[in-house]
Parts: sequence; C-alpha cells; structure tokens
Amino acid sequence: MRALIVNADDFGLTRGVSAGILAAHRHGIVTSATVLVNGGIDRRQLDEAREAGLGLGLHVNLTLGTPLTRGRSLVDGGGRFARDPQRAAAGAAPRDVRAEIEAQIARFEKLVRRPPTHLDSHHHVGLYQPVRDVFLDVARAHGLPVRSQDAAARVRARSAGLKTTDHFFGEAGPGAYWSAARTLAGLRTLPPGVSEFMAHPGRFDDDLGYSRFGRQREIELAGLGGHAARGAAAALGITLRTFGQL
Repeated sequence: MRALIVNADDFGLTRGVSAGILAAHRHGIVTSATVLVNGGIDRRQLDEAREAGLGLGLHVNLTLGTPLTRGRSLVDGGGRFARDPQRAAAGAAPRDVRAEIEAQIARFEKLVRRPPTHLDSHHHVGLYQPVRDVFLDVARAHGLPVRSQDAAARVRARSAGLKTTDHFFGEAGPGAYWSAARTLAGLRTLPPGVSEFMAHPGRFDDDLGYSRFGRQREIELAGLGGHAARGAAAALGITLRTFGQL
C-alpha cells in the first residue's frame, strides 16, 4: 500500500497563498493544509477550504508576526516573534509556549468550527527544545497527529503515542522544491506506507513581496496543482489522504 498526504503549509499567510493552495487542492494532489491563525486570515477562503474537503491542520507559529497571548519570553522588545526558529525556541519559557499553542488551537477551532486534523510548526520551530516537548505534550493532550520531518522526530512522536507518517519529503529552502519534474519523480519512487510531501504552493501577490520565498510558490503550484500530478498519482495506484485519515 502506498498512501500520500500532500500538505501545503502557510494557509492564511496571504490571500494569494491561500488561493494557490485551494487551486492545488481542486485541480492537483494537495490534500491537506496547515493554517496560520495569528494573522489576518480571510475567513471566506477558510470557508471555501473547509467546503472543498481540504484537510485543515494547525501551523503552530512562534516565528512570524505577533502572538495571541502575552508570553514575554516569546517576543522581542517590539512584541514580535523572533524569526529564527532556534533563537525563538531557546528563549521560550515552556509555560508561555504551552499557553500560545493552546490559544492557537482554540482560535483554529473558532475559525474552522472543528479541531485541526494535525499539528506541524512554522519554520520547524517544534523541533527545538523546549518547544519540542511542549508541542508533543499538547498534541497528545488533544489527540492530534503530528508531522515527522525525520526518523528521530518519528520515534519521538510514536513514543509519545502520536500518529504520524512513515516517510517525509520536502524542503523549505530558498528555491522551490516541488517542481513538476520532482513531483513526478517523487510519485514514481514513493515507498510503501504513508508519506507526507511538505509543500508551499501559492500565488504571488503584493503582500508576499517581503518574503525570500515568494515567486517560488508559483513553481510548486504548477508542480503539484495540475492534472499531470493527479493523473500520475492515479496511474501509479497511490491513495491520496489527509492526516485525519491516519
């Protein structure tokens, strides 16, 4: 059995990003998205995602913008998160991390009107201590699956009794990862079990101009969001899933 979850990170980052994720779900192989809830998310787009059957998880965010809580250890002198995940985690008090993650889950449930399918984290901040242990403990308390970026993360998740995938593919570097060629190659060589493709499709808009990873989202949208990818997955007998189906 070969099953695949294609998760698009950063739903709610900008309207263009959310629109691209929706298009990649409707026309391609994106099955899941994780939502940033501590910004100005467009609720109409969120309703469209829910109605389209897109799996929606929470993109736990401690590295972009401002928190929902008043945890002083999470922010700089201007009240904003540190963008570097290792620095953000190193300065964070566990009690502040827990309060912020719980607040983001509560906001997600208010916006989406159901619990998230799973948790992952923006800039992979959930891999670094002391955030890591709190992240896993909150996931366990809520009975939520988590992303596992590597074998060590997978062992930690399963040791905590959490559902996760067997394999993980994807990268969030300066260049687009899921080009059309890499997408088709990844589908052809997909191993047995349940895999996750971490992806960042989107449509470039003015609000994304600040990001070093802006126009690259259009490349991932083309690679994952069209009939070629969907047809290849079907021809190869790959079952497309969400984290809610683990």
